[in-house]
Amino acid sequence: MRRPGPRGLKQKESFGSSSVQALLEVTSVVRGERDLKSALATIVGTVAEALEFKTVVLNLYRPEFDDFCVTDVYGSTEARNALLGSTYEWSSWRPLLSEAYRRGGAYLIPHGSFDWSEDVGSRYVPSIAASEDPEAWHPEDELFVPLQDADGRMLAIFSVGEPRTGRRPNADELEVLCALAAHAAIAIETAQQTARTARHRASLEQLLEVSSTLTAAQSTQAILETVCRGIHTALGFHKVSIELVDGETGLLRSRASSGWDAGDPAVLRAVPFDPLRALFDPEFEISGCYLVPGDAARERIPTEHVKYSSQRNGRGPHAWNHHWLLVPLFDRNGEEMGFIWADDPEDRLIPSAERLQALRVFANQATTALYAAEQFEQMRFLADHDPLTNLLNRRSFVDRLDAEVARSRRYERPLALLVFDLDELKSLNDTQGHAAGDEALRSIADALRATIRTNDNAFRIGGDEFAVILPEAEGEDAHAAAQRIADEMKLAASFGVAVCTADCDAGALLREADDAMYTMKRRRRARALRAAGGDDLSAVV
Repeated sequence: MRRPGPRGLKQKESFGSSSVQALLEVTSVVRGERDLKSALATIVGTVAEALEFKTVVLNLYRPEFDDFCVTDVYGSTEARNALLGSTYEWSSWRPLLSEAYRRGGAYLIPHGSFDWSEDVGSRYVPSIAASEDPEAWHPEDELFVPLQDADGRMLAIFSVGEPRTGRRPNADELEVLCALAAHAAIAIETAQQTARTARHRASLEQLLEVSSTLTAAQSTQAILETVCRGIHTALGFHKVSIELVDGETGLLRSRASSGWDAGDPAVLRAVPFDPLRALFDPEFEISGCYLVPGDAARERIPTEHVKYSSQRNGRGPHAWNHHWLLVPLFDRNGEEMGFIWADDPEDRLIPSAERLQALRVFANQATTALYAAEQFEQMRFLADHDPLTNLLNRRSFVDRLDAEVARSRRYERPLALLVFDLDELKSLNDTQGHAAGDEALRSIADALRATIRTNDNAFRIGGDEFAVILPEAEGEDAHAAAQRIADEMKLAASFGVAVCTADCDAGALLREADDAMYTMKRRRRARALRAAGGDDLSAVV
């Protein structure tokens, strides 16, 4: 036998009380056992002990693989060794659950009525002598009882064998066995539902815990990484990535991920967003998520844009099989800015509606947290930067100059300071308006960013006053930088340069640079009065 043959039931005179006791014990499992594994073991033991079968096997249906797995065996060591952990495809069960063998809700396959020579999976045939009595239990007899849930879906199949009476069960005994199986089905369904509810509750608790930490994150990157870890842990997806559109290239890039190595192509490769928008089809929308079957995804997405293929796939109608699961993320204008991509579910099953709802809620909370982080970063940026030009502001200038002067003196490294202001801004504002003046200031900032070195820092320190701190620069370097800036600018400016000495301080350095700038400004004005103006920087001190 590939599964143990059925056990005999008690003789009729004692069978009734034993079966009632079995029903009560299985019913208690429904109420008492909250752990699925414990419930299954208890059910199998109850059937065996109460109805006196030497061997009882539970073949539990696995929706992720659309097959049956032997999870519990009550019986001899030989039976357990032969069957425990064995799996059977649905196709191998169908000929056994034929109408030809049906006896009420059970299926009795007498010895010799089925050809077992085909490969139908592991079997166990007990070492007992065959009797010539036609009603006696033969070692190769089989008795199966399907267990279904309230909606008629298969939960498991009991295989019972070696009845202690040594006889095949009669119609009354089979009826009681099926009644017992029905109660066992309720117990299994309840235990499975309890397990699902517990997992869902734990997921929600984890999501709430993760969500509570989002507002405390100090940066957008920290939030994205927290989201990925939360979905991985709380919802059981082995692979999670947050893909956002790069503002410069328009390509989707993984900004944070969980489950992939940092150098994995699925993380590193950038792909166009537009081809993937084809997955956002209302046909596949569930609770704000888009769950797309693998075949449908392949029809919509060019192969070169596929960065990863699912590894935790199953079989059958309920299994995850190269599906795509995307949760769109929207900016403040309601435009798609990317998505959360979840793959490789732990249980290898298509996620339930409740699981997708939790994923969508979490994505919404993550988006809100991103907005908050964006505002926080903007406020922090504005605290150090000038809002018009996006250059560092005077407060940052004072702090940075103090630090650079201290570094220059401590390590005896050169340091130069360049300051300048615009000679024509007031005239521009008076003749063309302040909008033109603002545009001119922004152009100055662009000129600075285009000409200064990477380790230099540019600042707007007043209305039309700018400064550049030049570490590792001598006076000659600073004069050259001033000339480059002047060549790039559209407005005339007066420049001043100062070089840090061994005993200089930040205040003295700034005053020296200011004095040099105003000296140049006075000379330029004097030349202007003599109608000999220009941008001669030879007067910079």
